[in-house]
Amino acid sequence: MSKRTFSPARLGIYAFLISAALFFLLPLYIMLVTSLKSMEEIRLGNIFALPMQITLQPWRQAWSSTCTGVACEGIRGGFWNSVAITLPSTVFAIFLGALNGYALSFWRPRGAQFLFGILLAGAFIPVQVMMFPLLRILASLGLFSTLPGIVLVHIIFGMPVMTLLFRNYYMGIPQELFHAARIDGGGFFRIFIQLMLPMSLPMIVVASIMQVTGVWNDYILGLVFAGREHLPMTVQLNNVINTTTGIRLYNVNMAATILTALLPLSIYFISGRWFVRGIAAGAVKG
Repeated sequence: MSKRTFSPARLGIYAFLISAALFFLLPLYIMLVTSLKSMEEIRLGNIFALPMQITLQPWRQAWSSTCTGVACEGIRGGFWNSVAITLPSTVFAIFLGALNGYALSFWRPRGAQFLFGILLAGAFIPVQVMMFPLLRILASLGLFSTLPGIVLVHIIFGMPVMTLLFRNYYMGIPQELFHAARIDGGGFFRIFIQLMLPMSLPMIVVASIMQVTGVWNDYILGLVFAGREHLPMTVQLNNVINTTTGIRLYNVNMAATILTALLPLSIYFISGRWFVRGIAAGAVKG
């Protein structure tokens, strides 16, 4: 049995991976241990030290009683606002993206490539460029500062990437399956619902992860379009940190930050394997 040897290149790769992991995990570690300390312990200045006495009071305060501006009801309201924004924005964006990708891959209408180019270009237009036109349109429709309005904005901005993902995925599916379904009398929507969507599960997982994390982490669109009654968690987190008067409660701020980032972190930790499988199943084909 030969001993495993580590070449300088392999050692360099491991050193890089360990350094990258520490670079990303160290801030999370500092936030976590700080959120579990009292302010008296934080003032000692040992930011890397573990808590001498763990306290969950900062977490309870961040969730239910910290001030997010005028109101002091914690960020729990922002959590439910983010849920109400994220769920329909994800479902409708994925459905429409899959529908567009299906149409552009199999039915090939006249001008399909031109339409696909326009949709793809939309993915590279900065949000700030389209913000004022969208504001005027939503105001004229009576949707500005409403929940349907912010959902519609997220669907619009998610459409280009969703269409790209599903179009490339469907390009890797054999055309014979589509032709066989057409011979059996399947129409546009019947083939899409009964054949294509069940085969799209790996890509649906990828698209869901991308759309959920993108919408949940959004700040600028929620700030502009959501209105006071529907501010997402990220906007309320900013209010928690920037509206503090008197003593700055670092433990509460850190707890609020972790609570805001908890859903995206959980998604990446739990479904990272399926994300990689979905990418390998066809996200970069075509």
